[in-house]
Amino acid sequence: MSSRIRFTPVVTALPATVPFVGPEAIERRRGARFAVRVGANESAFGVSPRAAEAMREAIARASWYGDPESFDLRTEIAARHGVGIDNVCVAGGIDELLGLTVRMLIEPGMPVVTSHGAYPTFNYQVAGFGGDLQAVPYRDDRIDLEAVLARVRSSGAPLVYFANPDNPMGTWHDAGPVAEFIAALPEDCVLVLDEAYGQFAPESTKLEENVDDPRVVRMHTFSKAHGMAGARIGYAIAHPDLIEGFNKIRNHFAVNRVAQTGALASLRDPEFVRSVVAQVAEGREEYMRLAKDMELHALESATNFVAIDAGGDGARARRLLRLLEDREVFVRMPGVAPLDRCIRVTVGTREERARFAERFRDAWAALG
Repeated sequence: MSSRIRFTPVVTALPATVPFVGPEAIERRRGARFAVRVGANESAFGVSPRAAEAMREAIARASWYGDPESFDLRTEIAARHGVGIDNVCVAGGIDELLGLTVRMLIEPGMPVVTSHGAYPTFNYQVAGFGGDLQAVPYRDDRIDLEAVLARVRSSGAPLVYFANPDNPMGTWHDAGPVAEFIAALPEDCVLVLDEAYGQFAPESTKLEENVDDPRVVRMHTFSKAHGMAGARIGYAIAHPDLIEGFNKIRNHFAVNRVAQTGALASLRDPEFVRSVVAQVAEGREEYMRLAKDMELHALESATNFVAIDAGGDGARARRLLRLLEDREVFVRMPGVAPLDRCIRVTVGTREERARFAERFRDAWAALG
């Protein structure tokens, strides 16, 4: 019997797709687990011991809903950023916040601007709400701020997105050019500034908080330096009017009690986060040396991963990915040309990096 389900026109027109194929799905297809999992930009360094202990204790109350206002966590976040509690929204990671932002601001057919090849979950959310995504090419492997701003102005887009530092290339812009970009935005356009990797970035990228400007939503996560990707928790800092908009449509019970408790404890353990940042910096340098030793080019990165140029086009990089998969190594690559000439490798532990280096050299030799 054929289905008579009536989807909305927006959903009917969508392809059956997901932003990322998870390593678990690849393992099921292969019938074997990966020996080296360095593709999803997860933290290899675990969670804060304080956070782990707090979460273990919170499990005893997992039968209770989490605080729908995330009051204690928002209070701590606000204090650390020097803003008011009404400038903070906690949600189920940046991915949920992206969906809320698009839902809040975009109707079917409205233009939305991003970079061609940038974080695909944003594109997924725009498509899911019927927006007209307009993507601007990178320049020199970095987001082209001038071209993005020009497209915002020419299209009249009410929403624009970029990450700083950037995923998938790991490149970044200093605070000055970003501030100039924001100042030049039309009054009716909102920038989503995704700062998921901000804790790994140099001080020169640190942008002053300005929650008086209703054109900017800054998004942060506990998935990277805090090591809580599986807990799904992040937050936005913005003008109170934007936070009020989030509160009108968000799932007020989306963030569970265990995640809230762990995030709060992790915020109160800054020394742990500093140690993760230091270990990631060490690992990035190790990857850079590996690439140099193999006479390859690796892009300087301000994230917890490094993009390594495979020395050709996307087809060559995909072959390299398959060869690494055959050697039980999970990595990813950017999805569009010319970025897809690279593979993207997450910083693992020292042991993981050693196993990756050995198998990468072997795969590279097999690639020819």
